Amino acid sequence: MAKAGSLVAGAVLAAMLLLPGGAVQAQDATLSDAEQAAVRALVRQTLMENPEILIEALQLYEQQQLQAEVERQGQALAAHRTALENDPTAPVIGNPDGDVVVVEFFDYNCPYCRRVAEPLRQAIEADGNLKVVMKEWPILGPESYFASRAALAAQEQGRYEDFHFALMERAGKLTQDQVLAIAEDLGLDMAQLQADMRSPDIDAALQRTYDLAEALGINGTPAFVVGEEILPGAVTMSRLQQAVAQAREGS
Repeated sequence: MAKAGSLVAGAVLAAMLLLPGGAVQAQDATLSDAEQAAVRALVRQTLMENPEILIEALQLYEQQQLQAEVERQGQALAAHRTALENDPTAPVIGNPDGDVVVVEFFDYNCPYCRRVAEPLRQAIEADGNLKVVMKEWPILGPESYFASRAALAAQEQGRYEDFHFALMERAGKLTQDQVLAIAEDLGLDMAQLQADMRSPDIDAALQRTYDLAEALGINGTPAFVVGEEILPGAVTMSRLQQAVAQAREGS
């Protein structure tokens, strides 16, 4: 991403400084064609002799873009804090009264989500003051959507956590039959589960998560929100614990 930004910035800067009708002309339309050509030649020569100027400009551009994104995310997090941390329909694992909230957006068919599931469980067990809000975000097809509906329905039987980690432990792509088989193996009431899966409340809950992810600029799973940070991808547990410690210090 940073490399692409550099190329774009470089292209824009070069076009502005060196091409006919660029920034020179925009800055002073009173210059003659010959004077504009002379200025562009001087700019070209200066950059050729001092290429660090262009590098510094690109670095400044990237810093400005990064800062703008950090500010945008901060504003979005502040605007949607209640939906992130206190949606009564979102399952919670760990201590519901914990002093630090971790929010995870995930998909059951995401291999990276599976990779972090067990370390996350260990982190929850090791930190008795951690509240983890689970945002079911099925973006990888109808099987994922079915699995999320089943998981949210299992919450009605008080079995969300067991069911969630059982789904995450399953290797390969989850099918609808496999989801139901896992639920049955766990001893869930299958008639109730399938009835609860048809609830429009589940549709509404999933739609809220889609809308929330879009509002926050989250575009892939897994993604964690801790305090004022959005951590995309399969972060290490040490990185997650670092974010938790920082949030705890700032609270």
